This record gives sequence, structure tokens and C-alpha cells, in this order.
Amino acid sequence: MTPPDQRSPSGLATPGRAVAASKETNSSAEGTFAEGKGGVGYFRWAICALLLFGTTKNYMDRQVLSVLKVTLQHDLRWDEIDYSNVVFAFQTAYALGMVLVGRLVDRLGTRLGYMVAMVFWSVASMGHAIAGSITSFATARFALGLGEAGVFPASIKAVAEWFPKKERALATGIFNAGTNFGAILTTPVVALITARMSWRWAFVFVGALGFVWLIFWLVLYWEPAKHPRCSKKELEYIRSNGRGDGQESTQHIRWLSLLPHRQTWAFVAGKFLTDPIWWFYLFWAPGFLQKNFGLTVPQLVAPITVLYIISDVGSVAGGWLSSSLIKRGARINTGRKAAMLICAASAVPVVFASYAGNMWTAVLLIGLAAAGHQGFSANLYTISSDMFPNRVVGSVMGIGGMAGAIGGMLIAKVVGYLLQWTGSYRIPFFVAGSAYFVAVLVIHLLAPRLEPAALGSEAGANA
Repeated sequence: MTPPDQRSPSGLATPGRAVAASKETNSSAEGTFAEGKGGVGYFRWAICALLLFGTTKNYMDRQVLSVLKVTLQHDLRWDEIDYSNVVFAFQTAYALGMVLVGRLVDRLGTRLGYMVAMVFWSVASMGHAIAGSITSFATARFALGLGEAGVFPASIKAVAEWFPKKERALATGIFNAGTNFGAILTTPVVALITARMSWRWAFVFVGALGFVWLIFWLVLYWEPAKHPRCSKKELEYIRSNGRGDGQESTQHIRWLSLLPHRQTWAFVAGKFLTDPIWWFYLFWAPGFLQKNFGLTVPQLVAPITVLYIISDVGSVAGGWLSSSLIKRGARINTGRKAAMLICAASAVPVVFASYAGNMWTAVLLIGLAAAGHQGFSANLYTISSDMFPNRVVGSVMGIGGMAGAIGGMLIAKVVGYLLQWTGSYRIPFFVAGSAYFVAVLVIHLLAPRLEPAALGSEAGANA
């Protein structure tokens, strides 16, 4: 499929030719999105909104299981270890998929790579509806994890293509807020469908939404240099603070050549230490509230909504903070790490969540910690595009995502056995409150200046 207005009179696709001519002669006549403040243009924010909706869909698919945890335990006679095994299957596939799908996104490009991932995980999500045993649920969950692994490599790559460095953390924070929107929307949607039909139809409906999103993706997403709605001035702005003159080498970089770089391991360590905490909130927070405060699925709607609204604020605020500091003259290194430290501090009070005697106290503590995680993640994701060229961002994201998913595999088993043996959430919440300061320290030791990695003949300047 060829972008609009990019065909020659003969009908052959000529991506760049018509667009280049359009940018030269018609830049002042672009449509609604073409001109923004100062004439730069802001169509890139429409792309960010598209990524936001994709992430929302992604998290709706993975959140259905946790909302239905108590229902499935009752209907299918699962215990805590059975549930942890189903979660473990997802995490295992997500770990494998992060490397495989991240590499696939780099090879296919953002547009096609994201499309393939969306189709695969949407079908897998719908497949849960025909599962009836631990084995069949684990199989559906494995397929879901494999496909869902593509969302962040593709999204971060899209941000690197469409945004200058000084706006990337904010853009990442906005699309990453979809993780919270997904969690907010899933609870009432699943409660309504389960009450009126059955839990199986909840998986079908949520999974099918992916094909609606796909229509908008195929119509709207192209690289900025090939996009008829991206003005010449906006394209220049996007490239304004890239590497060198804004044109990156197209030299092929082997995946294994990324491993010797400290920058890779800084990102990997951050993901390994903090991703498991988010998985814990995602898969166990609803069960914690149901167990400790006797809530039913419909009664979860209000507390889960509040929890993830707070988390949404953290996602956007964390990205905005570092972007604001950088726009005001701070180094990229200073801006990113200052924001990450503040986010790490906001996660600490969650250690008291298991002691809360009031539901709303627990919700606010978990919400604050989730907000800290999301703000932290917005900056952690962005440092991958700070330190690596666009053409390998998907691969770097994949390696880091695999590390985070491995951490998620470990926490799935640990939390499952802890709850089965002790019935207490105290240890998991203690770990959740302390992980982020450890992550900031390790990242700083491995990448003290967040300098760009020297890949092949490239030796980027210090940030």
C-alpha cells in the first residue's frame, strides 16, 4: 500500500518524489495538522495519539485475565499457583517475543512490524474464549505474550522517527499512558460483558478491537519523510537535534554487536529491575483488593479506575518533566535521571499498602507507586533512543524487554508461591517500593553520561 499522493502519472509508487515536491511548493497550504505554533506543524502528535490507542488496546488484552482472576479460580478451580503458571506462560513468551519481534520490527519497519504484531496478538486474545484448562489457557497466554511483545519496540521506534530528542520523553509518556487507559477501560468492560453474557465473550470482544485500530494505523502511519501531512518545516524540526546532520547511517548492525555496549546493559538492567513491579501491579492488584477488602468484579471498577488515573498522571508528568528540563537547557543525562529519581521516590510509600486498613488508602498508595513506575518507564524507554540510532532502537528495546519479561517470569512464580504459602502481600510490596532507587543507581554506574553508543563507524557525541 502506497501513501496518498505518492504515485507517478504511470501509477508506479514513487515514495519521496511527490511528497518532496509537495513540501517544497505547498508547505504553507498544509491541512489542519500541518501548521502548529510558529509554523512548525504538529502532525507528529496525531501519530502519538495513534500509538496511545495501540498501547491501550495492548493492555486491555493482557488485563482481562487479572480482572477475571477470582471468577476463573472459582469456575475452573484454580489456586494461586495455577494462576501464577498461566501468568508465567505469558511472561515466557513475552521474553522470547521481545527479542524476536523487536528484531522483526527493525527489519520490516515500524508500519508493517506493528501491523503484524497487532494481528497476531488480537487473534491470540480472542483464542482465550475457547480455553477450558490450565494447559489451553497457558497456550493462549503464550501466544498473546509473543505478539504483544511488539508494541513497545514498534512504539519507541515510531517516536524516534517522528520526534526530536527534546520531545521524545513527553511523547513516550503520552503513549505509555495507554497502559493505564487500558487497565481503566478493561474493568468496566469485562464486568459488563461477563454479567450480561459470559467471561468468554469478554476475551472475544476485547481481542476484536485490534482490527478496528488496524484500519486507522494503515491509513495514517508512514515515516515523516514520506508522509503528505508532515510539512517541510515539521520534518526539519523532527531532525533538528538528531545525530550529526540528522541523517543516520544505513549500515547494517548485527544484533550481537549491541551486547558489548554499556549503554545496552544500562537499559537492560533498568528493565529487569522495574518491569516485574509493573507486572505485579497489573496481575495481582485486583486480586489484592478483592481478597483484603472483599470486593466483587463490579466493585473493582471504582478503585481500579482511580488507581490507573493516578498512574496516568505519573506517565505524562514523568515524560513532561525531563522534556521540560532539557528544553530549558539541561543536559539529556541530567533531565532524564532527575525525573527518574523523583519517580523512584514516589514508589517508596507502597511498602505500607499491605498494612492499610482502608481500601482507599491502599488504592492511593498503589496508585502513587504505579504513577512513579510509569514516569520512570517513560524516561527509561526514551534513553534507548537517546543512546542508539533509530535503526536499532527496536532491537535494543527487544533485548531490554526480554530482560524485563524474565524478571516478570521470576516475580510470577515468587508471588504465586508466597501467596499460596503465607497469604501475605508484605514482601512483594516491600520489593516494589525499593526496586527503583536500585535501578537508577545501576543505570548511572553503567551509563554515567547517557552518551550515544559508538556503533561501527559511528561515534556519537556526548549527550
